[in-house]
Amino acid sequence: MSSDSHSSRPRGRSGTEAAIVEAAQRLLLRDGWSALNVQSLAAEAGFDRKLIYRYFGGVDGVVARLARALDLWLGQTLAEAPPSAAATYRDFARETLKAYLAALRANPLILRLLAWELSADTPQLRDMERARSAVVQDWMRERRPRLRLPPQGDVVALNAVLLGAVQHLALTGAGRGRFGGLELDAAGWSRIEAAIDQLTAAWPD
Repeated sequence: MSSDSHSSRPRGRSGTEAAIVEAAQRLLLRDGWSALNVQSLAAEAGFDRKLIYRYFGGVDGVVARLARALDLWLGQTLAEAPPSAAATYRDFARETLKAYLAALRANPLILRLLAWELSADTPQLRDMERARSAVVQDWMRERRPRLRLPPQGDVVALNAVLLGAVQHLALTGAGRGRFGGLELDAAGWSRIEAAIDQLTAAWPD
């Protein structure tokens, strides 16, 4: 490594930690989760492997820090959605699904994390999934304080089915670009949003 690259390194613990997390982001977006290990991360960040263990306890600690940043980003992105004009829970569900889909599609790194969570089951991944679910649930509660829940139907299960479908479509769009015979290009996403309108129109009110 050149002396210029050494001199451009951030100094101090906070700068070093930030550089390691940023290196993990680059690795994940470029090469996927299978490429993320202490050796590759140290090489990408330009630091000794000992610093990853000292500051994060290993790669898992880096991923946990990255996940917290992504959860914060997701909450901020959802909060930037236009104020809800929903008069009924049906309207609110439609707005929520579209906002969640847009937020997922806007951040490829969140989609990488979701794909990893689907392929493995560890305490750390469960913690990250719970934290992300809490972000979404808190946002939903803040946006519908005066809306009455439908007296009929299992709203929690309906939410889970539709949010799960939206999440899977976002993952598939990023990975393969098509699902169920539908090309997930600009026209395809418009059709998905129209389908959300049709599905939520059938919800109990």
